[in-house]
Amino acid sequence: MLTRLLPLAAATFAVGTDSYVIAGLLPSIAADLRVSTPAAGQLVTVFALTMALSAPVMGALTSALNRRSALLIALAVFVIGNVVTALGTSYGVVMVSRIVTAVGAGTITAAASSTAAAIAPPERRGRALALVLGGLTLATALGLPLGTVIGRSDWHVTLWAVAGIGLLAAVGIAVGLPEVRLPAASLPDRLRPLGQGRVLALLAVTSLAFLGAYTLYTYIGPALRDTTGGNESLLTLILLAWGVGVLAGNITAGRLVDRHDSARVLTGALALAALALVLTPPAIRALAPTLVWAVVWGVALGVVVVPQQHRLISLSPAAAPVLLGLNSSALYIGIALGGGFGGLAQEWFGLAPAELGPAAAGVTAVALLWHLGTTRRTNAPDPAAPEPATADPQRSEA
Repeated sequence: MLTRLLPLAAATFAVGTDSYVIAGLLPSIAADLRVSTPAAGQLVTVFALTMALSAPVMGALTSALNRRSALLIALAVFVIGNVVTALGTSYGVVMVSRIVTAVGAGTITAAASSTAAAIAPPERRGRALALVLGGLTLATALGLPLGTVIGRSDWHVTLWAVAGIGLLAAVGIAVGLPEVRLPAASLPDRLRPLGQGRVLALLAVTSLAFLGAYTLYTYIGPALRDTTGGNESLLTLILLAWGVGVLAGNITAGRLVDRHDSARVLTGALALAALALVLTPPAIRALAPTLVWAVVWGVALGVVVVPQQHRLISLSPAAAPVLLGLNSSALYIGIALGGGFGGLAQEWFGLAPAELGPAAAGVTAVALLWHLGTTRRTNAPDPAAPEPATADPQRSEA
């Protein structure tokens, strides 16, 4: 099973690097494109929003394909979009290319997760999801800091590197992944679970959690400017500490949800994230506490996605592809809103980037309260649980 999951992890690593690296390069991009930092931050917002909105549509359009073909098509769009971004010299061109890239990226994330859930036995599903999502979290641990270093002299070089990672992932999937077929689902089928209260409650937790995180994270470079004194090597070190924390949290989450109640795992993660965020201003006054803060926040955020995916699959295992696709959209809606909220907080309320932490903590606290208030209802048996479209139930042709 490991050899089948590794190409999927490589694909999500490419997506994760592309999604996260812009935040580390934000000051350079803003200066080169001659826009403000909040305006450059909207590249993150638009990218995430496009991923969220396009994922269900692209999922429906590719649902009849085996997962290997769907992933290869999505990776082709992803690579082309990054090449255009790397060649971009104006804000408008870069914005359009980020939209194109996001269409491919959203399809990759949902298809990789649903494929992992399909080929893993139920007792190892949490670890399989954690491994594939580990590509995203490894991108925060290595892709983001390395991308920041590579792009130190020219941020365009980083996008060329991301395009190369996407190409390598496509080769790995073409060679290493068997044909995996899942029940086809039309767009109405994919959106139908949104009529279920339990599903909406869980998706809202995902969106709120990432809205809170990205209120600060989108502007992490400017927020840490006083801490690093403008030293990009120190910024890279802090980003690496955060990424290692995310990776550790993700790995831990896979084991925790296989052994403990997913709702309790999520409760602890959200509480820890809120605490770390509210302590941002005092924590980032010196390098040593900043590194500790980055690791703690990273661990908390790294735990969140796996129990959420596990809970959604538990609602209706047969409808896993649809539910995981919706969770991916909810995640990126949160990222988009977080980037937008952080930008507006700076422009409208005069907050400095380093002051965004408590605001992010407030949103994360809302996510925690919403989660606690809806856990009992979402854990109860539901005869109206979403069902997949009728199709060939064969999961794998391997």
